[in-house]
Amino acid sequence: MPKSKRQKVVSLTKVSKKTKEHKNAMMNELQANSEKWKYCWLFEVGAMRNSHLKTVRKLWKDSARMFFGRGAVMAKALGTTAAEEHRLGLSKLASQIKGQVGLFFTDTEPQEVIDWFADFQQPDFARAGNKETRTVVLPVGPVMRHHSDPPEPFPHNEEPQLRKLGLTTSMNKGVPVLTAPHTLCEKGKTLTSEQAQILKLTGIKMLTFRVGLLARWESTTGEVIQIEGSSIPREEVEAGEEVDEAAEMSE
Repeated sequence: MPKSKRQKVVSLTKVSKKTKEHKNAMMNELQANSEKWKYCWLFEVGAMRNSHLKTVRKLWKDSARMFFGRGAVMAKALGTTAAEEHRLGLSKLASQIKGQVGLFFTDTEPQEVIDWFADFQQPDFARAGNKETRTVVLPVGPVMRHHSDPPEPFPHNEEPQLRKLGLTTSMNKGVPVLTAPHTLCEKGKTLTSEQAQILKLTGIKMLTFRVGLLARWESTTGEVIQIEGSSIPREEVEAGEEVDEAAEMSE
């Protein structure tokens, strides 16, 4: 008698591994882009958010290609030794691919790229487990929401939620208020889920998504130039979310 399909156990946590074909496709695309563009930049990201990375891709879609994640695959595609490098000098860039970094191919002149990424910064909310970047103290008076300009007080129906998250509030003319200053978080300490939720409710953004340019390869000379003063502090890099699989290959 055949087994009933109802008895089949299906794991909901199983994640399919990258196939060899997928890795080869990524390597082929990287190599093709190294032949197409004048420059290849090595970059890292502070406070990684997939949504912001997609915005960067969208803004550069007509004049650049971006790859992020899968460092071992990117390094192998470029070639990690002078004998293996796909184009002259790429091994010097490949040797610097460590940790969560990406590659950015473009014909845009270097100073324009440097200026653009220096200007592109997107504030975002910290999450539970992140290190707090500054001390935040909520003052005496109405608990304010900073999503709007000017800020406005929380409505009365959200007061129970504020108390549940650890704020000692009372009602004054239908508005949740603090009768004493409340230290919400302290710089350098790990953010709890309750603290992260209050920061989000009040609209206080502790982190900034930004791209740090580390080095640049030039196809005409094979030279790799280090970019000074653009690296991102380790705590900002570690504050990011996991990279979406779709972010591994350019769009």
